[in-house]
Amino acid sequence: MRFALITAFSLLGTGFAYAQSPVSTENVLHATTTIADQKIELPQGPVEVSATVITIQPGTSLPVHRHPFQRYGYVLAGTLSVRNQETGKTQSFKTGEFIIESLAKWHSGTNSGTEPLKLLVIDQAPSGAQITEVKKQ
Repeated sequence: MRFALITAFSLLGTGFAYAQSPVSTENVLHATTTIADQKIELPQGPVEVSATVITIQPGTSLPVHRHPFQRYGYVLAGTLSVRNQETGKTQSFKTGEFIIESLAKWHSGTNSGTEPLKLLVIDQAPSGAQITEVKKQ
């Protein structure tokens, strides 16, 4: 029984599913770089993983900020526009898209849609570390 479960989960991890199976997988993203074309870097040693759902109302912009540790986002609903303050480049992400945020780059996010934006954010950082730094004006 244990072998069957291990085999089943191994197959699911590869995106394989039987045609008649009640379980399927869909690869959302496979990447090695951030949205700023940086190599993905993780903190060394013990880390704390946190997951947060952020809701941003239409037309609302977050303050300019950066993250010293890797952050991932998944758009649950709405449209997010991220502007890199250093390059001036803006990227948009819509429902169902995954984001590997830039590391230590000043940026801001805006709900550029007409409905509330719901963003699932996942952080990996040393326990107790500050995960977001807001730029002083």
